[in-house]
Amino acid sequence: MTRHRLAVIEDNPDNRLLLQALLTDEYDIDEYEDGPSALAKLAAAPPTLVLLDISLPGMDGSEVLRRIRGTPELAALPVIALTAHAMSGDRERFLAEGFNGYVTKPIVDEDLLFTAIRALLTSP
Repeated sequence: MTRHRLAVIEDNPDNRLLLQALLTDEYDIDEYEDGPSALAKLAAAPPTLVLLDISLPGMDGSEVLRRIRGTPELAALPVIALTAHAMSGDRERFLAEGFNGYVTKPIVDEDLLFTAIRALLTSP
């Protein structure tokens, strides 16, 4: 069975380490510390799915998503918002921006993360 490749765009090294620890048994992981470096590589080697932090320095996750959606070869790529923005209405706002999923940080229930990923990897 072919392993899915996920791109993790997250500036916090502790969060990247946690995601790596949680996900590497099932997925291959490409890590990026910021939006510009991710965008430079994603088109050349598109992953199966992107986990995208919202609060990135310089270019926030919403802008990274807009650029992904504006790139024809990446436009249909499933993108999950990874965010500490967990106030009422935040989930709906990010989904309305075009994110395919929403997972809050800190990740205390890894089942929620896996459920969000699997739902997008199995959808047509």
